[in-house]
Amino acid sequence: MVVLTIILIGDLLLIKLRPHIPSTKESTLWVVFYVALALLFAVLLGNVGGWNNAGDFITGWALEYSLSIDNLFVFVLIMAQFAVPRRLQQQVLMIGIIIALVLRGAFILVGVAIVENFSPIFYVFGAFLIWTAIRQAMPDGDHEGEVQRENFVVRMLRRRIDISDHYDGSKLRTTVDGKRMFTPMVIVLITIGVTDLIFAVDSIPAIFEITTNGFLVFAANIFALMGLRQLYFLLGDLLDRLRYLHYGIAVILGFIGIKLILHALHVNELPFINGGENVEWVPDIDNMVSLGVIIASMTIATIASLIASGRDKRAERKASLTE
Repeated sequence: MVVLTIILIGDLLLIKLRPHIPSTKESTLWVVFYVALALLFAVLLGNVGGWNNAGDFITGWALEYSLSIDNLFVFVLIMAQFAVPRRLQQQVLMIGIIIALVLRGAFILVGVAIVENFSPIFYVFGAFLIWTAIRQAMPDGDHEGEVQRENFVVRMLRRRIDISDHYDGSKLRTTVDGKRMFTPMVIVLITIGVTDLIFAVDSIPAIFEITTNGFLVFAANIFALMGLRQLYFLLGDLLDRLRYLHYGIAVILGFIGIKLILHALHVNELPFINGGENVEWVPDIDNMVSLGVIIASMTIATIASLIASGRDKRAERKASLTE
């Protein structure tokens, strides 16, 4: 945790002292660094705390990383909607990641306490994830809903505080015609905070199916979020081409939701289900199977998206040549 805190502070100082648009090479190196760091942590964890814990961490990290990529789509929409200058996007993303860490930390503390004292919560978590999966799989189930919720927050803010029309670097306050006002940066940060809250509600119940160990849950979230800023710049325009990714996310959430309900049946305490006894005949799905489902879902959704995008580009090129 100390090492991760030092890296986070170093990342913040790098953005503050050297604000710039990271190149593809730089972004790639940072993403590889954070992935290697997560794998190194898993190896150390396996040697110190046992390989079962290491396996739970890897599966939880892969799950949170997949859901975090989904988060990037909303970040793209927010940046475009509020016309955030590209040179300021690093700072916005870093602040958004810190907000996400704080929110997820709070959710994890509360979630672990609930799980330890009220096992039927797994039924609620499972049902919620299945509903979220269905919503994701709908034709309009990508990210427009989140943007609409954020627009509502923005409208409420504009009615109550004075906000300027232009950015003043990364400042939250500026002076316009002698009057002190907030800059649009305030709206951007609040919108990202609302987005982080929405995604924390989705992702934290999901990882509790992998493990209920609070440290592993928090570590998986930290490692998943730390390289998110660099991944945003690395993927860039590729995000627009991943049109089927939300189907992959839907499959993952649906699978984890079903697994949560099966786990709830295994530890059942509800008197109206099997007389309050554990349902022993329900299958127990191993975390390695979960890891395979997560990787396969993301891989298939990505490949299908790129194939469809390539087909559309060839069709457009053919149509332009015909004209």
